[in-house]
Amino acid sequence: MTDLVMRTLDANSAHLFHTMPDPLALAEKHRRTTFRPEWQRIALRDGRTVARAAWWGRAEDTEPLLINWLDVAEGEEAAGAELLRTAPWRPDELDLDLPGGWRDDAGLRAAAETRAAAARLAGYAPLVERFLYRWTPDRGLPERPGRLVFTPEPDDAVFLDLLRRIHSVTLDAHARRAIAQGGVEQAAQEELDIFHWMPSPRSWWQIARTRAGDPVGIHIPARNPSGPCVGFIGVVPEHRGHGYAYDLLAECTHFLAAEGAEFIAAATDRSNFPMAAHFTKAGYPVVRERVNFWADGAVSAG
Repeated sequence: MTDLVMRTLDANSAHLFHTMPDPLALAEKHRRTTFRPEWQRIALRDGRTVARAAWWGRAEDTEPLLINWLDVAEGEEAAGAELLRTAPWRPDELDLDLPGGWRDDAGLRAAAETRAAAARLAGYAPLVERFLYRWTPDRGLPERPGRLVFTPEPDDAVFLDLLRRIHSVTLDAHARRAIAQGGVEQAAQEELDIFHWMPSPRSWWQIARTRAGDPVGIHIPARNPSGPCVGFIGVVPEHRGHGYAYDLLAECTHFLAAEGAEFIAAATDRSNFPMAAHFTKAGYPVVRERVNFWADGAVSAG
C-alpha cells in the first residue's frame, strides 16, 4: 500500500474536501454549518482522497471546539486515525452524525462502523448516542398543558442552583461525565457556560413554577450558530414523574415559534426514554442520530 499524503486545506484548495463519496449525507447535514478551509484536512493515497475531517469553531474562536465531520473510505480506518492524530488541534469532542435508522441499513451501518473505528484508533472513545430532532411549523404547535407558570429570571445564581438540583440525579451522559470529573458543581457550571455561549438573548431563559410558586425546572429557548434550538430542558428531582418536561418543551417551542423560528433543532440521549417520548408527543421527528466521542483522557463516565 502506498504512503499517505496529509493535506491541510485553504481557500484555494477547499473544493478538494468534497472529492469523496458521502454515504452518510453529511453535506446535507452541514448545509448551514460554516467551516474554515484551514480547519479542514484530507488524506490522499495515490492521489485519491481516502479520509477527510473538518474541525469547527465559532468565528471568534482561535482554536476548534470539536470535530464534527469525519469521513473514511472502507478499509482506510488507519488513514482516518492518522489524519486526526497528525492535526495541529486536539479538541476533546468528536461527533459522528448519522442518518436516522442507520442500524437497519447494511451499507450505512458499515460506513458508520468504519468511521467509528477510525475515531477509536485516534484516541476517541464513545460517550453516548443521541437522537437529533427538528420541529417545523407544519408539525403544528404542541398543546400547552397550562399547569406551570413561566417567568424570566435575571440572576444567574438562581439558574445555577436549579442546575445543581437537576444534575444531582440525571440520565444525561454529558452531565454524568462532568460529575465524574468535578462533581455536580462542575456539571451545573458547564451547563450555565453553554447557555451563555449561545448567541441568543439572555432574557429568553425561563424558570417554570407551579401555580403555588414552587420551582419545577428551567427551559432555555436558544439559537446556536446554526439556528433556533431547544437549549435545555430540566426538571428538579422532587417534581419528576408528572410529565413536566413536556410542559417545558411545549413552552419552549411556543416561545421560539413566536420569535419567528422556521425550524427548531433539539437533541436528547438515546437512552433518555422519557425525554424522547416527550419530543415525539410534541411533534419533533428524529431527523438524524449522533454518536458522541470524547478524547480518551476526557472520558470518565457512561
